Amino acid sequence: MRTLTLSTLGLVTALSGHAADLATRIPLSQRSEAARTTANEAAACKAAQPFFWEIGNAERPLAAGQAGDKAPDAQTRLALASASKWLYGAYVAQERQGKLSNEDIRFLTFESGYTRFKVCLPGQTVGECQASLLNGRGRIDLQTSNLFDYNGGHMQKHATLMGLSMLNKDALAVAIQRGLRPIGPGWDISYSQAQLAGGAVGTASQYSRFLRAVLRNDLQIGALLGTHAVCTNPATCPNEALKTPIPPTETWHYSIGHWVEDDPKVGDGAFSSPGAFGFYPWIDASKTFYGVLAREDRSGMRSDDPDQKPAVQSVDCGRLIRAAWLNGQAQP
Repeated sequence: MRTLTLSTLGLVTALSGHAADLATRIPLSQRSEAARTTANEAAACKAAQPFFWEIGNAERPLAAGQAGDKAPDAQTRLALASASKWLYGAYVAQERQGKLSNEDIRFLTFESGYTRFKVCLPGQTVGECQASLLNGRGRIDLQTSNLFDYNGGHMQKHATLMGLSMLNKDALAVAIQRGLRPIGPGWDISYSQAQLAGGAVGTASQYSRFLRAVLRNDLQIGALLGTHAVCTNPATCPNEALKTPIPPTETWHYSIGHWVEDDPKVGDGAFSSPGAFGFYPWIDASKTFYGVLAREDRSGMRSDDPDQKPAVQSVDCGRLIRAAWLNGQAQP
């Protein structure tokens, strides 16, 4: 299994130390104001509005706000889309008590070859969806095996191996909540379809509880952040990757159900799981702070212009808010 290069690890380590150092020196009020100004006024953030944002640490939220007219709030239920992937990666880590098999890793870093998947129907179980005609009868595609290919089929097939085949969307929500019970009582998630990689529905408040549990290492995924990460950009590692939703101008790695934003030019080493409709959760490279940029925008998804895609817009804005928070300076 491929891992982060030494140069990338060095970048992430340096960024982690820098963020941790700044966290001890910059007043909370200054960081909050910098993040708020950036969310409201930065050009990239205006393109992503309206949205709700929150930043916190392992113990509690530290700052939050709404940007743009008719913005959602912390309790607005939104389609998480690919932000669901981080939840499933965490679920598997819990079930495995933090010790993933080589097979788990291949599935959760999207190298399993199960790439014929398109979508689940609301009434299907996990297994019915995986085996449907629409999803290629759940067959493996040997041409994509052992190569990174961003597709929900990896997690859908893996879920059947985890014994979740018979669960419909409501039973799946119960299973995931039960598996992630260290988050605490009252943690809530639902599914619009029994799709592990993209079917979850939730609020910024509930997702933030998940991220705080990761930072506290209450969940096994906390120790697995960034591990077993694979290259994802066909333009820079054509022998390792076939398909990525990240613009080809950036090269990120993919870990256990989450991204590592470690592009050599613009990356800051954050861990994240942006969704197609714009829901963007992250943990900074130092594992000190988490953030959520919460929105649901279905326009622009099919655009050939990356700048029009909600996920890309949220990442562009979210990384500015994160930078503003970490260095205490509003970003343009």
